[in-house]
Amino acid sequence: MSRSQELYKEAKKLIPGGVQLLSKRPEQFLPEFWPTYYKKAKGCEIWDLDDNKYIDMSLMGIGSCILGYADDDVNSAVLKVIETGNMTTLNAPEEVILAKKIIELHPWAEMVRYARTGGEAMSIAVRIARASTRKDIILFSGYHGWHDWYLSANISSDAALDGHLLPGLKPAGVPRSLKNTSYPFFYNDEEEFLSLISRYENNIGGVVLETVRNLNPNKSFLVTLKKETIRLNIPLIVDEISSGFRLNCGGAHLVLDVKPDIAVFAKGISNGYPMGIIIGNKKYMDAAQNTFISSTYWTEKIGPTATLATIEKMEKLKVQSYIMEIGKEVQEAWIFMAKKHNLEIKVSGIYPLSHFEFAEFPLILKTLFTQEMLTKGFLATTSFYPSYAHKQQHIKKYICAIDQTFKIIKQSLKEGNPKTYLKGPECQSGFKRLT
Repeated sequence: MSRSQELYKEAKKLIPGGVQLLSKRPEQFLPEFWPTYYKKAKGCEIWDLDDNKYIDMSLMGIGSCILGYADDDVNSAVLKVIETGNMTTLNAPEEVILAKKIIELHPWAEMVRYARTGGEAMSIAVRIARASTRKDIILFSGYHGWHDWYLSANISSDAALDGHLLPGLKPAGVPRSLKNTSYPFFYNDEEEFLSLISRYENNIGGVVLETVRNLNPNKSFLVTLKKETIRLNIPLIVDEISSGFRLNCGGAHLVLDVKPDIAVFAKGISNGYPMGIIIGNKKYMDAAQNTFISSTYWTEKIGPTATLATIEKMEKLKVQSYIMEIGKEVQEAWIFMAKKHNLEIKVSGIYPLSHFEFAEFPLILKTLFTQEMLTKGFLATTSFYPSYAHKQQHIKKYICAIDQTFKIIKQSLKEGNPKTYLKGPECQSGFKRLT
């Protein structure tokens, strides 16, 4: 047994859920064989506890490292902060410098607040919306984190978030009194959105939208959202935690011509260092002064410093154009190799957040794909989040490995029972208890 698997067995006894982030559970990738823990990482390469080196062609820190792991320029800026003091009784001037920069990139915005994670940043945005409108109900589309405002949608129906979050995720611990305070609608579904507006319009405090993920937005859908929020005098909040700083150096809403009142950023902005940003117009953001939103570690200096260094490098190197090209190349390779081996797959997502799914035995074949790619030196699943650290030598090796792996998958299908090719259990698709 590998050292990672031994350590994970201990972790499951000590840590509820085994890890701190559901998306990093090894059961989501390759149960019993995924190299759960790392010793070091650089660029797009990771070394596990047994010193095995892998090229990360999967999630790159769950989308948090657009420049690549341990980027020299960002690390250099952070090290200066460590040497001169990260936390003091006084405030970091970088807070103001970053606020100016973010508003420069988003001229429609007037005010800025900070946090350190995406989920809490979204909760701040929702708190601001409710404080400014003095109304409770939030309509939302997409995935927005673990906080009560969001999971409360599952109090009325355990399946409410199945298309937005993870099937089977229970709202245990969320107060029952929050029932009927948040309602989901599907992306691009104007009819569903307008139905919710019609039912609850007198009590709606805001509309939350994950700007873009797996589907491109219909223009009329975005126009309808903006039209209705203006009519009701409530904020349109765009969640840019995943999409931000991938299509351009700023929010994807600028490219897609979405006109929000509040926008939220996190993982894409600081290359692996904790940071969350909420921006908006003064009309709504000023309400943050009338409600208690405050936390000690929102004032530490590393987050803003890392963000400024990351944005500077992104602008200098035109990083977004690069990761768009890499993502497109990989999506096209998936399609080409699937046709070559007569496999049916569905490719989705914007180029910097690419996904594919097998038409037959989707979980079994996803597990088999991960298993076979791991033996070839790749951390790989049916998602790929490109970074600036992914170079042509990595892409060529990856495509070659896909060719070999798709051949094995096709053979498993010909034999009629691909599950026999797995060395362990198939991966999980949703939330399941470990014990």
